[in-house]
Amino acid sequence: MQNRPGRSPRITISDVSTAAGVSAATVSRVLNGTARVDPVLVERVHDAVRELGYRPNAAAQGLARGEWGTIGVLVPDLANPYFPEVLKAVSSVARAHGRRMMVMESDEDPALEYELVEDLMRCCDGVLLCSPRMPRAELAELLDRRHPVVLVNRIEPGLRAPSISVDFIGGMTQVCGHLAQLGHRRAAYLGGPPASWANSERIRAFEAARAFGLDVTVVECGAATSRAGYDAVEPVLRSEVTAILTYNDLVALGALARLRELGVGVPEELSVIGFDDISLERVAHSNLTTVSVPRDELGRRAGEILERLLVNTSDDEPLSLPMTLRVRDTSGPPALAASSGKLNQHRRHADEK
Repeated sequence: MQNRPGRSPRITISDVSTAAGVSAATVSRVLNGTARVDPVLVERVHDAVRELGYRPNAAAQGLARGEWGTIGVLVPDLANPYFPEVLKAVSSVARAHGRRMMVMESDEDPALEYELVEDLMRCCDGVLLCSPRMPRAELAELLDRRHPVVLVNRIEPGLRAPSISVDFIGGMTQVCGHLAQLGHRRAAYLGGPPASWANSERIRAFEAARAFGLDVTVVECGAATSRAGYDAVEPVLRSEVTAILTYNDLVALGALARLRELGVGVPEELSVIGFDDISLERVAHSNLTTVSVPRDELGRRAGEILERLLVNTSDDEPLSLPMTLRVRDTSGPPALAASSGKLNQHRRHADEK
């Protein structure tokens, strides 16, 4: 096969061995560091490498040392715009350490996660579990294998794995405080996947919300999608809530779409607040009030924790990153007129059924 125009011939390990006057096996041992070699020969090999501009195969070197040169990442849903920015930051850290990244998704099915993690452990030096849904017992069993694993957006005290998460309780508490300051007293929360640790952390914030004078009813939507938010709106409208809180921005955007169809004004008649700041799309000429997650920092620091773990330096204390409330155009004071507007018309119609 001829070389492509403009490209120099590829330098091989045989070229290096010829230039250094040693065997190809000796060159391999020197470059991989897998055996002791006479210092004189080591110097001759390195001189030949520099002179020829030889670039060793990083993957082959890793395999010679019992490493794959790859980290694995498991996410629940690649279609969720929350994860690409996290993955991009993890990949950047991996590349800086000469590694590649392999990504798998469980399609929001906790029953698949165990097998997928086993697959990653077979071919990756370490694994990042992003928002894992599997039961604690299964997670503990995997961690007992002593394979380097870092938990992202799930903290499980007592398990053998460093973890990093976003402060979901703090973020939702900010949302509740914001609504209480606006004068809201009753709200509904459109929940996410039942197995999501992050969802349960959001719900934990509602106990503190009572201290603000805000009562939040949890509505199980079962998914973190816009469709789930769209379908949940009408049952919620039959209650006396003045605000809707959501598991994430996708759920909020679905709810806003349905409210537009019903002619309910946001925030004039009903406030809607998202979570994660994953979308700045304009909805009914308004930007979504939400809480921002430092996804780039989350991915970067998760990748760095895994790299430290791969060289036997463990992070013992769970790390939690703060969230920031972004007040935009979909939250406002509760409606004052009890008998006007599309919202109350819809409620009266529901009562008559």
